[in-house]
Amino acid sequence: MNDPLVLGIETSCDETGVGLVRGRTLLFDAIASSVEEHARFGGVVPEVASRAHLEAMVPTLERACREAGVRLADVDAVSVTAGPGLAGALLVGVASAKALALALGVPLYGVNHLAAHVAVDVVEHGPLPEPTLGLLVSGGHSNLLLVPDVTHDIRSLGATMDDAAGEAFDKVARILGLPFPGGPHIDRVAREGDQVAIDFPRGLTSGRDLQRHRFDYSFSGLKTAVARWVQAREAAGEPVPVADVAASFQEAVVDVLTRKALLACREHGVDDLLIGGGVAANSRLRALAQERCDAAGVRLRVPRPGLCTDNGAMVAALGAQMVMRGRPPSGLDLPADSSQPVEQVRS
Repeated sequence: MNDPLVLGIETSCDETGVGLVRGRTLLFDAIASSVEEHARFGGVVPEVASRAHLEAMVPTLERACREAGVRLADVDAVSVTAGPGLAGALLVGVASAKALALALGVPLYGVNHLAAHVAVDVVEHGPLPEPTLGLLVSGGHSNLLLVPDVTHDIRSLGATMDDAAGEAFDKVARILGLPFPGGPHIDRVAREGDQVAIDFPRGLTSGRDLQRHRFDYSFSGLKTAVARWVQAREAAGEPVPVADVAASFQEAVVDVLTRKALLACREHGVDDLLIGGGVAANSRLRALAQERCDAAGVRLRVPRPGLCTDNGAMVAALGAQMVMRGRPPSGLDLPADSSQPVEQVRS
């Protein structure tokens, strides 16, 4: 099938996403976010997220079809995030996708959330070069991936050993008295600060660490360093320069992310780097990645910010790629796997 119409459902965390993709063309991406319901807790509450998905699923599905100008009867396949993610949240999406696929009599594809973050770029920048090096950075993930085939062959080169980059942004934002989610607020405040004002540590970048954890990440020590620096200022009765702290912290994160990504490109002979996930919307990460890719002769691909955060379009895009490449569909006994490994592209 050359240009299948695929409906994608994403419910791995706090965004209820429904996307419609025809071939490599995005028709519409509808999102209902429950982030405001979690803000007072300073993080995502799984039970709250699951209930929000239940309430938002049908209205979001109807809005996507209405705005795309298609009927459910037109859909050729249904794709859904099967993992990784919050177990209860995933179950809502998987159950909804099963019901739709069964009622419509179309194939069902349970796909990997991380692979979908890579696949979504096809709707913006066209087919992925093979191989591509993927840097995925979000609230729950910081991964370096070698991607020979996004529908079938994804290899993990490295991952976070503790806090993911987005998680570190949220925790540092809390330390600085900034709202949740922290990423956008640190990005905004950091523009007024000095990124070299404070020399925060770069985790796993020393000689020995690069031998043992060459492509792994660690941001827990950085978060702790920020907390101790702020506490020392407050104990001394001195004002905390929030903008400088935010800028220096942000620079430490994006420096390590991009440095290891370019190292992986060089050592694996890959000329294309794709950055995905919610933190890919960060303006400094985009700028530094472009600067370093240009210097290294590497082509950089980053989806627009709306496609970096969790969304149904990415799930539909990966499902469409699977249909076009003739990958077998999933069964109706498809499970929701909260710890699904990235190498398992399809469930």
